[in-house]
Amino acid sequence: MKPFLTANWSYLAMLNFAIDPDLLTPFVPAGTELDFHEGRTFCSVVGFLFLNTMLLGLPIPFHRDFEEVNLRFYVRQKSPTGWRRGVVFIRELVPRRAIAITARIFYGEPYLALPMRSEIVHRDGIVAVEYGWQHGKKWEALRLAATGDPQTSAQGSHEEFITEHYWGFTARGARTSQYQVEHPRWKIWRAETWKLEADIATLYGERFVKPLVREPVSAFIADGSFITVLRRTQELEEL
Repeated sequence: MKPFLTANWSYLAMLNFAIDPDLLTPFVPAGTELDFHEGRTFCSVVGFLFLNTMLLGLPIPFHRDFEEVNLRFYVRQKSPTGWRRGVVFIRELVPRRAIAITARIFYGEPYLALPMRSEIVHRDGIVAVEYGWQHGKKWEALRLAATGDPQTSAQGSHEEFITEHYWGFTARGARTSQYQVEHPRWKIWRAETWKLEADIATLYGERFVKPLVREPVSAFIADGSFITVLRRTQELEEL
């Protein structure tokens, strides 16, 4: 299958929170179910860089390099070949309107275009990332910092659970769009400091305020890699 999109995803800042599954149930797409790890469900605020982006094999001028910040949670779907583990997005922020419109049209994803900025420091054994977005008249941000070398996640670990989901599922009423994302296994730095500055209620909804103001279960930075997003496949129907 010819890729819809290719890019390099770099310096993925991942802030991960335990959340009551009942809060997520209204957002679970038809044909999927919540994915649990050690009896808990999670949502994540994730910021990263899109670099060298190609759409249908072609570069789009002024739209190759940009930031994204999203809020996502984790689901799975039974297929003839086994479980497909994927993510569902509550909100995805990007800096350019054309990107948001394209994603909404082709994948039904909840993209919003806002002014954005980023700062990456990686030198002398220090990795510090900041992704910012202008929400109304105020700049908000996700910040993580770590030291040392990135490590491979252990099999069955929480870090593996968060990073190793390779499908995207999007609710379309009683139907569900699905698409596959291919990338190699990432290495991570465990963050030593982190901060989320955001008006959570207006950005994500009131139900996410309490989970996202608590202490996160984990905070880490993934190194990233080249990724391939395949074309949207068949739709699932509500049983």
